[in-house]
Amino acid sequence: MSVSKALCATALALSLAAASLSACHRAEKANRDSAAANQTRLASLSSASLYDLPLTLVDQDGQSFALDSYRGHPVLVSMFYASCPYACPTLISQIQRVDRALSARARGDLRVLLVSFDPERDTPEKLKQLCLERHVDETRWRLARASADDVRQLAAVLGVKYKRLDDGGYNHSSVITVLDQQGFVRARSDGLAQQVDPQIGDALSLLARNGA
Repeated sequence: MSVSKALCATALALSLAAASLSACHRAEKANRDSAAANQTRLASLSSASLYDLPLTLVDQDGQSFALDSYRGHPVLVSMFYASCPYACPTLISQIQRVDRALSARARGDLRVLLVSFDPERDTPEKLKQLCLERHVDETRWRLARASADDVRQLAAVLGVKYKRLDDGGYNHSSVITVLDQQGFVRARSDGLAQQVDPQIGDALSLLARNGA
C-alpha cells in the first residue's frame, strides 16, 4: 500500500472512530436526559398525595368508592381496559408476579387498583368476569371504572398516555405505580418487560416494614 493510501485509510479510520464516539456520547446524553426527565416527573408526582384527587370509582361489584379509601395501605395502581388483547393481560400478569413475590405480611397489606380507560364498555359485569378469568384476589384487588373526565385526570397524574382507536381499542402506555399508605408515589415502572422494575417490589417490602 502506498503512503498516500495508508494515510487516507488512517484518516478514514479516525473519522469513523470520531463519528462513532460522537454517536455514543449523543446516546449517553439522551439516556441521561431521559432518566432525568423520569426523575423529575416522579419527584413531581411524589410532591402531592394522589388522594387529593376527588375521584369516584365503581368496582367489579358495582360498589362506589373514593380513591382515598385505600388510605393506610400500600397500593399498586395501574390503568387498562378489559378487551385489550395483549398489553393489558401482560400487565395484569406482571402485577400478579409482583404480588406473589411479596412476603405474606406485605401481600396481605397490599391493595391493587386497576382503572379502565374504557368506562363505556367496561361495566361492573365485564370487570367481574375479568376478575374471575384472571383469578385475582378480590379481597385485595379492585378493577374499576370512572367517568371519562376522571379517567383523563388520573391518567395525567400517573403519567399514563392513551388514545382511543377507530376500532374501539386503545393505544396506551403501561405504567405500574406504587403508592404509600398516604397516597404518595414511591416507585414507578413504565413499559412491559419480562421482569418488572425491582424497585416496585423493593418499595412495597419497605412500606410493609415501615407500616408494621
